Amino acid sequence: MQGKSQCSVRIRYSCCCCGASFLRLRDLVVPGQVCRVNQSRLVQGGSLLLTLTIPICLFCPHAYGRPHTTQLYQHVPETRWPIVYSPRYNITFMGLEKLHPFDAGKWGKVISFLKEEKLLSDGMLVEAREASEEDLLVVHTRRYLNELKWSFAVATITEIPPVIFLPNFLVQRKVLKPLRIQTGGTIMAGKLAVERGWAINVGGGFHHCSSDRGGGFCAYADITLAIKGNGHERDFMGDQRVYIMDVYNRHIYPGDRFAKQAIRRKVELEWGTEDDEYLDKVERNLKRALQEHPPDVMVYNAGTDILEGDRLGGLSISPQGIVKRDELVFRVARRCQVPILMVTSGGYQKRTARIIADSILNLYDLGLIGPESASISAQNSDTPMLL
Repeated sequence: MQGKSQCSVRIRYSCCCCGASFLRLRDLVVPGQVCRVNQSRLVQGGSLLLTLTIPICLFCPHAYGRPHTTQLYQHVPETRWPIVYSPRYNITFMGLEKLHPFDAGKWGKVISFLKEEKLLSDGMLVEAREASEEDLLVVHTRRYLNELKWSFAVATITEIPPVIFLPNFLVQRKVLKPLRIQTGGTIMAGKLAVERGWAINVGGGFHHCSSDRGGGFCAYADITLAIKGNGHERDFMGDQRVYIMDVYNRHIYPGDRFAKQAIRRKVELEWGTEDDEYLDKVERNLKRALQEHPPDVMVYNAGTDILEGDRLGGLSISPQGIVKRDELVFRVARRCQVPILMVTSGGYQKRTARIIADSILNLYDLGLIGPESASISAQNSDTPMLL
């Protein structure tokens, strides 16, 4: 007696509006939209692949009530890794960037280190595109964007006083444009994370910026823009779809008491906290957060201002501790089959670029990222996003 043949069914969802394709449906479809079968075909191994189309997905600018054409959701060939970068990320102008402790050229250094280690080449990277004004208006107020046309406002946000004396067209070109490109990179990486299961924007992570205010070298709210600091906390105040877990030095951050109310899981640290205590608290609280609200996508703000010797962070985490932190966050996300978007955020020492590169190399060596890293499988969950 012959056994019955079996045929597995795989489903891919495609957005008619922006062309994005997903393996997951929950929280990617605007409520009330109907999925329709577009095509079905047999693929290798006898599996049946169904492509279902949806009129509009939540990654479309149209989903937020501001219809506009965007260049940020272009098709990315499978030959390119979901690592987003552009040489235009780096800020250099007459040495002014050296007046701030933040290394405004660290993003290019990260890529150089990865190339030296033979992990990446230019053809494997996704080129970031600049977020347009219409892209930014999805979250930002027009009043705030107009304020950025004044050099005084940009000098205050970047904490570089001499910027006050520069013509604004130079400020736009040399300071704000690189930040807009990084913001576009985060938005692009968010889409890639959902499609591929993971993504890294080598820049971004402007967590001090919200819809109507900037600060701390953060002029655009890229985290808020990617999924719809104290910045994104203000933007998601009262939004139960977004779950924020924050690990920070309680004596210095966040000073914004109003924004602090939006943090669902506060992990407060003392001055000089070291590796063992830090990693234990990160791991235990991350697992508890995922149990409380299993997310559909995780945005990981992987700042390096926790590094020992960082005068702004005030903690004492070793380079190895930072690499281990990134590893455990990716392990938990991949084990739970949660797409993860990593942005590199703050860090105020010259050696942070080497540490970020070492961390990415470690993630690859462990099989947590890379071309062979399995895509996230479809799962049914009515859950929020985790920051």
